[in-house]
Amino acid sequence: MALIVAGPLLGVAFGQVFTSLRETVKDTVSKVCQFKPILERLQSTLDRLAPMVDQMVELSEKLDLPERETKRLKEHMEEGVKLVRKCLTVRWWNYVFKFKYSSKLKDLDDEIIRYCWLDLIAQCARNGLMTLENSQNMTRMLKILMNREIPRPVSCAVRERTEFTVGLDMTIRELKTLLLKEKVRLLLLTAPGGCGKTKLVEMLCQDEQIKVSKTPNVKVIVQNLFSHKGLQPKFEIQSEENAIDQLLQLLENIGPDPILLILDDVWQESLPEKFEFNIPNYKIIATSRIAFPRFKNFRYNLKPLNKKDAMTLFCHSAELQDESSNIPEKDIKKIVRGCGGFPLALKVIGSSLRGRCAEEWRSRLLKWPNSQFFRNSEIGLVDQLLKSLEFPNDKFFIKDCFMDLGLFPEDQRIYAAALIDMWAELYELDEDGIHAIANLQELTTLNLASLVLARKDASEVHKYYNDDFVTQHDVLRELALHQSSQEPIGQRQRLIMNISENDLPNWWREQKHQLINARLLSISTDESFSWSWCNIQAPKVEVLVLNFQTKNYTLPEFVDKMDELKVLIVTNYGFFHAELSNFQLLGSLHNLKRIRLVKVSISSLCKTLVPLKSLKKISLFMCNIGKALENCTIQVSDALPNLSEINIDYCNDLEELPVGLCDIVHLKKLNITNCHKLFALPKEIGKLVNLEVLRFRSCTDLSELPESIKCLNKLTILDISDCLSISKLPKHIGELCKLEVLNMKGCLRLRNPFPESVMNLQQLKVVVCDDERAKLWEPIKEFFTKLEVKVAEKDINLNWLPDVDETV
Repeated sequence: MALIVAGPLLGVAFGQVFTSLRETVKDTVSKVCQFKPILERLQSTLDRLAPMVDQMVELSEKLDLPERETKRLKEHMEEGVKLVRKCLTVRWWNYVFKFKYSSKLKDLDDEIIRYCWLDLIAQCARNGLMTLENSQNMTRMLKILMNREIPRPVSCAVRERTEFTVGLDMTIRELKTLLLKEKVRLLLLTAPGGCGKTKLVEMLCQDEQIKVSKTPNVKVIVQNLFSHKGLQPKFEIQSEENAIDQLLQLLENIGPDPILLILDDVWQESLPEKFEFNIPNYKIIATSRIAFPRFKNFRYNLKPLNKKDAMTLFCHSAELQDESSNIPEKDIKKIVRGCGGFPLALKVIGSSLRGRCAEEWRSRLLKWPNSQFFRNSEIGLVDQLLKSLEFPNDKFFIKDCFMDLGLFPEDQRIYAAALIDMWAELYELDEDGIHAIANLQELTTLNLASLVLARKDASEVHKYYNDDFVTQHDVLRELALHQSSQEPIGQRQRLIMNISENDLPNWWREQKHQLINARLLSISTDESFSWSWCNIQAPKVEVLVLNFQTKNYTLPEFVDKMDELKVLIVTNYGFFHAELSNFQLLGSLHNLKRIRLVKVSISSLCKTLVPLKSLKKISLFMCNIGKALENCTIQVSDALPNLSEINIDYCNDLEELPVGLCDIVHLKKLNITNCHKLFALPKEIGKLVNLEVLRFRSCTDLSELPESIKCLNKLTILDISDCLSISKLPKHIGELCKLEVLNMKGCLRLRNPFPESVMNLQQLKVVVCDDERAKLWEPIKEFFTKLEVKVAEKDINLNWLPDVDETV
């Protein structure tokens, strides 16, 4: 087992360069008066670091560890030695070279400090976690040798929220017993949907899981596993056979840790066997609704909950308490019996009756004639769950929100930002998403979905929802699809199509011009689809959701006839970024208000950028941007004259904000988050005089805000949280006369003194920061009677990380 030192690795070569630079500076500082201040500062930095560098170099040499992650700093130091020596040759009267070399020396000192503040801290944190992981792995190995403990799985999914569960303890013990048998290498866990198969394996593996969709793709599974381990396949995975070969090599390299691979919700009998390898301590659990015959000797049939456990789970979901409930016990027992022991039905139906009066409970029972309760039937389960979709008039809108979740693919995150865009245009909800999030929380309370708040910082003001997402049980998604498909194709309000390979629905192929009246249209295609679009007429579609998995994607030709289209959401669920073509079709859509693009290359868009006169908001999530927006065929401001909001998130190749964006004078919100390579903003940003919200959250390389920011006289919210490189506020920040909220949480390099102009921020109401920065605001608070300084809670929640297949 590899040993990971809890800190960065500084090799001998680095130590030699560091020593050389330190000695050169020490020897030079007394000989060149014109550079003395900056050289003394550099010498002080090096002297303070010297003892730690010596210790780390010594440890690295003793442990025979390779030098890593210091190449760039080492090169800077090598150049620094040459630079310091050149200072000796500069005459006192040569102000040009004096300024030039002083600037370079300052940059060198800043680079060393930056490394210690950012890279060193990040590496220590990462390596500390790796050390902990290896320590836990070693502990598990010892336990397996002594107690034959079940091996932990390779996991690539976000942990689900903790839920109330009953009746699974005995089942887990039985599963462990089966897995410990030498001859059991592949075990099938089977039960109808909604019985708790996924929850059971989550509990077995301490809430970790690997998901496989109903249309499993071996290549994608293997790519996800490589990504999770931080590795790249030796060769591009082009076929299923090649994927299996490379997976075998990966699993052999993971050792000697035991591996438990979980394939959740398998629909193909042959899939689990493709992952069988003759590797020690390697086992597979596959869950499925189908009791595949070939696994009859290695199969565990999960049973519904017994009466006692079913009653416990139902009462918990309905929040019934024996001493205060006015619901007749016989009615409770009838409904529990009607749920057939299915945990999903017990939770959803129980939640739907929470807080209802006895008459409503009785009314629900009357809708189940002749006590026709189901037993282990998924059809019956869906029928029973339909009862939970009967909302009172004041909450009937929640049913529409629930059914809208079916527009997105199974087993994928549904980002709250996409729903906010849809619902703002469809149902005229607020632009900021407050009501949309409230609806999602209501669905979560009813157990119809699960809202995951990525960051749980209660101190944060004016919440930004782009990281938050929703998940949904497969059966509940099927329920949404069932409800959406009750009318004939041409009359449905929501038309949802899932296309495998080139297998278009019969109704689409048989008619050249199929007329549909849907307001919402969703088309999902897999990686084998070859763009053989048939024509349809969809004049009433207001929301178009396109989900795909290929490296190249062509917008359907029929899009340019969608005269009522307001929202376009294009999401690539594949492993690599995709080139998007036919973008010029959007130029004819005069009602298009919002565009959301996920994991596509923007360079292809700019080649065909067309005027979108009505567009108000564009969101780019995990897209490749580069310098594409600077090479458009027409100016961005001319193409998007009424754009009021831009969101750019997780675009890892964005280094400089395009100057052209600063000409969009109607822009009110500019949100750029988690773009870690963004290091510079254009000085022209002050031209955005109508800007009200400016956010650069977690742009860790961004070192300063341009002074022209003082021109943003309408700015009310400035968020620079977790911008680790920002060391000072703009000198004239006080000219932001309407600024109400300043979020500077996690700005570790930001120190006193604040610029004097801070005292002019008379409208400032809330400052969000950490403990150290809060102390800096204490003397200022005396002059601001309404100012509230909120100390942000430390948040170690990792739910904000994108899905594994989204991190490429």
